[in-house]
Amino acid sequence: MLLFCPACSNSLTVSKVPDNIPDSSPDAAFRGKNRFECRTCPYQYVLDRRYFERKQMKRKEVEDVLGGKDAWKNVDQTDVQCPHCGHSRAFYYQIQIRSADEPMTSFYKCVSCSKQWRE
Repeated sequence: MLLFCPACSNSLTVSKVPDNIPDSSPDAAFRGKNRFECRTCPYQYVLDRRYFERKQMKRKEVEDVLGGKDAWKNVDQTDVQCPHCGHSRAFYYQIQIRSADEPMTSFYKCVSCSKQWRE
């Protein structure tokens, strides 16, 4: 949390109220407590209770780089055995994920149980 001085607009820093304040001073009751103070002007704000700020962060919407819902639309079928149910047919498509000297990655989806895997 970054706060600014209302008098001169410089950033405030957190420091302790000194222990050696005389008893006649109005700040004597705040000895040893934390405060916000300005480095350039005499402004200070004593923190006499606990302060916190909660901010709910908005999550980013994740884009599916492999196609999302329509990734399996208009794909071909091939004869490959499903590792989950043992069915012998699956939809597939291939994408070049790694560099050009590496083989393409094949993604499969079982026709029977809809289990997805890749090779």
